[in-house]
Amino acid sequence: MYDVTIIGAGVIGTFIARELSKYQMKILLLDKENDISKGATRANSAIIHGGYDAKTGTLMAKFNALGNPMFDKICDELKVPFKRVGSLVVAFDNEDMETINKLYERGVENGIPDVEILLGSEIKKMEPNISRKIIGGLYSKTAGIIGPWELAIALAENAMENGVELSLNTEVQDVQKNEGNYRLISNKGQIDTKYVINCAGIYADKINNMVSKESFTITPRRGEYYVLDKGIGVDFMSTVIFQCPTKLGKGILLAPTVHGNMLIGPNAENIQDKEGIQTTYEGLEFIKNTSNKSSEDIPFNKNIRTFAGLRAHPSTGDFIIGEVEDAKGFINVAGIKSPGLSSSPAIAEYVVNLLLESIENFNLKEDFNPYRQKPIVFMELNDRGKNELINRDDRYGRIICRCEMITEGEIVDTIKRPGGATTVDGIKRRVRPGAGRCQGAFCGPRIVEILARELDKDPEQVLKDGEGSNILIGETNKGKLAYGEV
Repeated sequence: MYDVTIIGAGVIGTFIARELSKYQMKILLLDKENDISKGATRANSAIIHGGYDAKTGTLMAKFNALGNPMFDKICDELKVPFKRVGSLVVAFDNEDMETINKLYERGVENGIPDVEILLGSEIKKMEPNISRKIIGGLYSKTAGIIGPWELAIALAENAMENGVELSLNTEVQDVQKNEGNYRLISNKGQIDTKYVINCAGIYADKINNMVSKESFTITPRRGEYYVLDKGIGVDFMSTVIFQCPTKLGKGILLAPTVHGNMLIGPNAENIQDKEGIQTTYEGLEFIKNTSNKSSEDIPFNKNIRTFAGLRAHPSTGDFIIGEVEDAKGFINVAGIKSPGLSSSPAIAEYVVNLLLESIENFNLKEDFNPYRQKPIVFMELNDRGKNELINRDDRYGRIICRCEMITEGEIVDTIKRPGGATTVDGIKRRVRPGAGRCQGAFCGPRIVEILARELDKDPEQVLKDGEGSNILIGETNKGKLAYGEV
């Protein structure tokens, strides 16, 4: 019997798992996917928002304001890349400036520090590549950029090191209410637990409806992106650039990433398919045409990939956080759309405190360790450090990914860590081989070999990412393994 079971291993579920791991409890974190951070956490804008945008009085405004200042300490403890680069919402005409003034007033109401209105000339000094048509904008100094999947993976690692159990490939098919506890029926069998926290993202409504009447719906909102080559990032735009928001969201943005790329997008399209993460010609063309309004000089010829993600858009228009009225001990954390990532640490604290109000006799651990051992980044070492490391383990002397300069030692390390990588994309999310210009064309086969060796699998069993994405499909007539299309 578990004390608490968390459904969903995205950034919200992993934050809650880590926060709960401070207490003497038996905790299970599960996910239907084969890795951590495979939902909205895997594909989003990677921005920690200042907090001026959300409507005053909403949970989105409350938790964004509380969550933003928490990231410096948390990312230092977990050794996760995070930079406060600031953000700008830009105006092209007087109507836009009216929106800018409203956003400024909302920021003041939300208690957001370091927000100011700038003239177009001031913005152009900050960002030489910005559109010449901009007449002003709103600057938020505290906005930042982060590695979202790296954050979720680090949170899960730290939670596991503090006693949390992780069960992947575990899909909840039904939830039964018993006297004083719940039984989760999954594809792996039964799970008995006293409390349930529903962090199932776009499937949170489905999980809720297993124990309660339908009280909200989640609509998948697809957003597509371009990723420009490494080195474009802060050299082109040093801050995050937004256009004025619309009813569908914060609009098309230009954002440097923590690894030096440039992210452009997303559009916003409500769809019915909760697995619909394919990109579309129409969506990508819309992004290209709309983003050119922010800058006429975007180097789209440096694009290295496109991708799409799904946001969990709630019918309520706000985060849904709280114990279910007719299911005591079952807590929904649903509809966590933007600014969900920015709000995540504050949401986790709130949910854990809410849960503890119902729990008796659970004490803080004396030996809770908030720190995660930083993965070795070989290329960040000086020559002496590199030589010493290679002398200890010669795998750090073998470059596997030339684009990102990732060594075999780094790849093996991330496989061996708690909740470690088991797929090619799982390796990519953790240490970035395949994230560079060639997108894995050179390093992909080597990574398959390393995964097969370290996990004691046949190469044909190694997946690119999700179930069924086998890379090798059999032997050719020359006895060599053949690569399939994925």
